[in-house]
Amino acid sequence: MNKKDTSNSPTLLEAVSPHILPPLPYAENALEPVMTGKTMSFHYGKHHKGYVDNLNKLIAGTEYADLSLEKIMSSTAGRPEKTAIFNNAAQTWNHTFYWKSMKPKGGGEPPAAFKQRIEASFDSVDACKKEIASVAVSQFGSGWAWLVIESGKLKVIKTANADSPLTMDMKPLLTIDVWEHAYYLDYQNRRADYVNAVLDKLINWEFVLQNAG
Repeated sequence: MNKKDTSNSPTLLEAVSPHILPPLPYAENALEPVMTGKTMSFHYGKHHKGYVDNLNKLIAGTEYADLSLEKIMSSTAGRPEKTAIFNNAAQTWNHTFYWKSMKPKGGGEPPAAFKQRIEASFDSVDACKKEIASVAVSQFGSGWAWLVIESGKLKVIKTANADSPLTMDMKPLLTIDVWEHAYYLDYQNRRADYVNAVLDKLINWEFVLQNAG
């Protein structure tokens, strides 16, 4: 009896999991010294992976099983009975967006085309970064700071827990995670130091420009 050829078959993970943990855009230690490999290992390998795994369990056999993250988020946002599904879908999406918002040797000046948009909304790049930092540091408890486009204008907002601009008719351009697990191993309670280090040394302005369209 010939052995069945499984070379083109989906892996077990693909077969049973509608959503998979996307690879990081860089190595786990690539953002050092701003963000250590130890923090990335826990944050990406434990927290982000946990949201993906929980989401797959929650949506198995439901009407959400074959939907994209964005569609799951839009159809469960604001529905108390679907809070667990929304939280895990949104945290999966938010984290993927967060990793892309940073890059090794990032920061510095944004591309000229986008710099003009920043100056039109905030007067200067420094003023924009200061507003992002202020919003990030002032978020009480867990959440996110975002640079978004709303009604054609750049704006800085914060969201609590898993909430996302995607469900608020806003276009996200970049985000900074201010859940404690994002920074506590490296910065303890010094959230401001973490936020400013990300803004100055890691922000991926090319990703921001790409999102702005």
